[in-house]
Amino acid sequence: MAETEAHSRGVALITGGVRGIGLETARQLGRLGFTVVLGARDGRKGDEAARKLLSEDIAAEAIQCDVKLQADREATYAHLQARYGKLDVLINNAGVWLESDSASDESPNRTSSVPPEVLRETFEVNFFAPVMLTQRLLPLMRRASAARIVNVSSIHGSLTLHSDPSSVIYPYKYFAYGASKSALNAFTVQLAYELRDTQIKVNAAHPGWVRTEMGGRNAMLDVSEGSRTSVQLATLPPEGPSGGFFYLGEVLPW
Repeated sequence: MAETEAHSRGVALITGGVRGIGLETARQLGRLGFTVVLGARDGRKGDEAARKLLSEDIAAEAIQCDVKLQADREATYAHLQARYGKLDVLINNAGVWLESDSASDESPNRTSSVPPEVLRETFEVNFFAPVMLTQRLLPLMRRASAARIVNVSSIHGSLTLHSDPSSVIYPYKYFAYGASKSALNAFTVQLAYELRDTQIKVNAAHPGWVRTEMGGRNAMLDVSEGSRTSVQLATLPPEGPSGGFFYLGEVLPW
């Protein structure tokens, strides 16, 4: 796949990096001097995305990485280990929304009847896959001087806001998606605590309501705005936070 040598800022892996928020996050990190590695479920689309970034003078490559597959997670580790010997930034961006056409769909609450296969597939991609990928890549991140892990969550994962009648998301209940992001938030808190005495920071990001295939055409933000929180958390200074949930610098409730 298309590739180039690492830049001085380090190496950043972005899962689901071939389109939307993931691709724009890679672009913004590349402009800051990172070599960006696009995790791509479809190798052809990954190559196309990497070539586009290369044409913009961004150091980029794509690797086959279906986050659900153990073989792809192992291959990702092997590639990063052989080529770079470390990993400075991991952005767990890949995710699915299976309960409606988009985040703007105002379908009624179907918590009592969501099909088990929708729950399982949503959790497989949104929770189990990032947990297992992070666990596999942690040895490479421990070799970096100050690694950053960003779990792309959602405001829909906030139990506090879901239980607050004055919250903007109070009427919008998508059980599989929201619960999977709540679980990802729990992973963020607990991994950050485990790594509290290291230079690795772990945070969750709410990108906002972004115009993508998942967010829909009526969303308020474009992808450049939707990538900002992930980029901020990926480039935190040594005194920056760990174990938090953020949107554009604002702390969100769990």
